Amino acid sequence: MYHYGAGELDWMAAGLPTEGETAGHPTAGQLARADVPTCGLDEPISVVRERTRAAGWDACVVVNDERVVMGLMRSKELARGTDEPAERIMRPGPSTFRPYVPIAEMAVYMFDHDVESSPITTSDGQLVGLLLRRDAEDAVHRMHEEHLHHSAT
Repeated sequence: MYHYGAGELDWMAAGLPTEGETAGHPTAGQLARADVPTCGLDEPISVVRERTRAAGWDACVVVNDERVVMGLMRSKELARGTDEPAERIMRPGPSTFRPYVPIAEMAVYMFDHDVESSPITTSDGQLVGLLLRRDAEDAVHRMHEEHLHHSAT
């Protein structure tokens, strides 16, 4: 019988601090917004839409009881239907990313695939937060400017 011991990737996937060459660079988990609205699979879309918009969001992550990401609803999905459950309207199985993914890599992926937001999850699929493309792009811009500033001095 083999007993699995958590490793370095599990540590990073949980969003815990790291050391080394890239330790000072922002990651997806650091910039993911943990305050993103969530809803259950059975919640009526009208209730989800109202709660999401009242919170100032145009996206909602559909999670199960353990906060495992089941789907994603962006503005297009949130505008549909009335009493249908979120499960019928959501985009099932959205691409998710781990918290340790460098923000520059996320910005490129999101730009190349024209993705406005991506769920960030632990290795067992639990929601960390929603990374907004504009946050990723802003962080890369700041990193570039800092690099130029340090190179000039």
